[in-house]
Amino acid sequence: MKLWDKGFEVNAEIERFTVGRDREMDLYLAEADVLGSMAHITMLESIGLLTSEELKALLAELRNILSEVRDGRFVIEEGIEDVHSQVELMLTRRLGDMGKKIHSGRSRNDQVLVDLKLFIRRQIKQVADDVKTLFDELQQQSERYKNVLMPGYTHLQVAMPSSFGLWFGAYAESLVDDMMFLQAAYRMTNRNPLGSAAGYGSSFPLDRQMTTNLLGFDSMDYNVVYAQMGRGKTERNVAFALASIAGTVAKLAFDACLFNSQNFGFVKLPKECTTGSSIMPHKKNPDVFELTRARCNKLQALPQQITLIMNNLPSGYFRDLQMIKEVFLPAFDELRDCLHMTTYIVERIEVNEHILDDPRYDLMFSVEEVNRLATEGMPFRDAYKKVGMDIEAGKFTPQKEVHHTHAGSIGNLCNKEISALMDEVWSGFNFRRVEEAEKKLTED
Repeated sequence: MKLWDKGFEVNAEIERFTVGRDREMDLYLAEADVLGSMAHITMLESIGLLTSEELKALLAELRNILSEVRDGRFVIEEGIEDVHSQVELMLTRRLGDMGKKIHSGRSRNDQVLVDLKLFIRRQIKQVADDVKTLFDELQQQSERYKNVLMPGYTHLQVAMPSSFGLWFGAYAESLVDDMMFLQAAYRMTNRNPLGSAAGYGSSFPLDRQMTTNLLGFDSMDYNVVYAQMGRGKTERNVAFALASIAGTVAKLAFDACLFNSQNFGFVKLPKECTTGSSIMPHKKNPDVFELTRARCNKLQALPQQITLIMNNLPSGYFRDLQMIKEVFLPAFDELRDCLHMTTYIVERIEVNEHILDDPRYDLMFSVEEVNRLATEGMPFRDAYKKVGMDIEAGKFTPQKEVHHTHAGSIGNLCNKEISALMDEVWSGFNFRRVEEAEKKLTED
C-alpha cells in the first residue's frame, strides 16, 4: 500500500532503493504517529471534516493501535511503505472508508515532522532522566571522597593537588552545562509543524492552535515553509546536544581507563565490570569504559553526519532527509546505554585513598610551598625561584596539607550550588505539561 498510489507498479529495484530502511526506522515513530493522528482528527471534527460519530470510532481504533504499539505487537507489513500507510491501512480494514479520511489537510511531510518532534521530545525526557541519575551519583561520590587527595595533571605531567571530590564534581557540573544544551534543543523541538502539509499549507481551514494544544507543544512552527525547513535542522540541533553529553561521558571514560591502569592505580573498577584475556590470566580490562568512550566519540560525529546530508538542500522537501533517520533515531538508545553503564560503575568504583604515600607525587606540592612563602611576605617570583632551586638541588620537602578555601576549590566544592543549578535547569524543561497533554489525548 502506498498513499500516493496512482494505479501503476514501480520497478522493484527502484522501490527497494527508495524505501531503504525506512520501514525499519519508522517503527521508532509508531507511537508518535498514532498520537499525531489522534490530535489531527480531533481538529478535523472541529472544522466539520469528520462527524462526531466518525471521530469517536476513529479515536477508539487509534487507541487500540496505540496499545499494540506499546505492547510490541505493531508491525509494518511487507509491501507497506511506511508507518503512516500502515496505520491508515489498519483503520481502513477495521472501519472501511472512514479510515481514509484521516489524511485530509496533511501531507506525509508534516506527518513525519510531527512524528519526529513527538518522538524526540520523549527521548529527550528519557535522556535527561539518565543524565540526572548520573549527575546525582557523581555528586554523592564527590561528597564521599571530598577529603581524598589525588594528583592533578597538565600535559599529562603531575601538576598540583586535586581531590576525588573535585574530580567527580567536575563531571557533575559538566553535565549541568550539557543539560542546558539539551533543554535548548528540547524547546526548539517542542513546536508544532502539523498543518504545514507539504510545506505550503492547506486550503482547509485547519485549526493549528488546537493541535498545538492537544499535543502539548509550547507553540507552533508558524510559517509553513519554515516548518518544512525545520526537517534536518531539528535533528541536527538535538544531535549537538546529545554530542555534548557524549563528550562529557567519553572524557570520564578515558579518565577511568587511565586511572584504573596499574601505572596509576588511582581507582579500581568492580571486577564484575571488567573482562579478561585469553592468554594473560591476570588481566582485568576496562572494556566497558573503552566501548563507552568509542560509542560516545561516534555520537559526537552525529551532528556532522546530519549536516552533510542536509547542508546543501534548498527550501522544500527532498528525499535526502529520509537518510537522517538511519543515523539519528538509534542515537538516543546508544547514548542512554552508555549513561546506564557509566552510572552503574561510578556507583561501585573503588578509590585509592593512599595515592600520595608514593614519593613520585611529592613535587605536586611545590606550588603550595611557593604560596606559603609568598603569604609570609616573600615576593612571589622570589618564592618561585627558591622552590625551583630546591627542587633542582634535591632539597625540596613537601608539606602534604592543603588549605584551599575559595569557591570551587578542594576545600569548598560548591556541590550544593551545582545541585541547585541542575535543579533550575531541570525545572525549565516542564516535562509535566507534555505528559498531561498526551495522557488527556489518549484517555477514553
